[in-house]
Amino acid sequence: MAEQRRAERLDQPREPRGVKLPRFDPEAFGRWSEGIARSMGTANFIVYMTLVIGVWFGWNTLAPASLRFDPYTFTFLTLVLSLQASYAAPLILLAQNRQADRDRVALEEDRRRATAQKADTEYLAREIAALRIALGEVATRDFVRTELTRLAEELDEASQRRQRRQQEKGRPRTAGGEGLDEPRDEVDSDLRNV
Repeated sequence: MAEQRRAERLDQPREPRGVKLPRFDPEAFGRWSEGIARSMGTANFIVYMTLVIGVWFGWNTLAPASLRFDPYTFTFLTLVLSLQASYAAPLILLAQNRQADRDRVALEEDRRRATAQKADTEYLAREIAALRIALGEVATRDFVRTELTRLAEELDEASQRRQRRQQEKGRPRTAGGEGLDEPRDEVDSDLRNV
């Protein structure tokens, strides 16, 4: 009676019922199936299989009748080949499923990298655009050089105009280039025009 109560207790795990199937590591089995599928998909497998079948045919047709183990209809060979095909197909499918899982993980990783790369590219494009806008407001060396050249040419032209006016008036010039009795307002107006 104590054993019956113990068996009915809910706080104790039950003993498993039924047949216990052997446990196996799915990863190890998957690697093993991929190895078989790879070996079956090679030229060596086809050559060896052809040699085995050729020896089988030769032995069972040319050997003495007492040594033949699979006579003319080759029923046992048909059974062996059917058994091989029945195991090969699921093993190949298992290997293909594992490869598809690896491909899916690689594809997700590629998508993640592409998304990150796209975001980085967009960020860099925005930064370059901001730099272009900022540089558009800054005077470049070429711009300053052309402006200074233009101003120097305008000053030369103004100086030449002043010299012509002074020569037309016939006034004596000082070392600074200004006439002694030239009004200061004319010089200032020439410089303002520059």
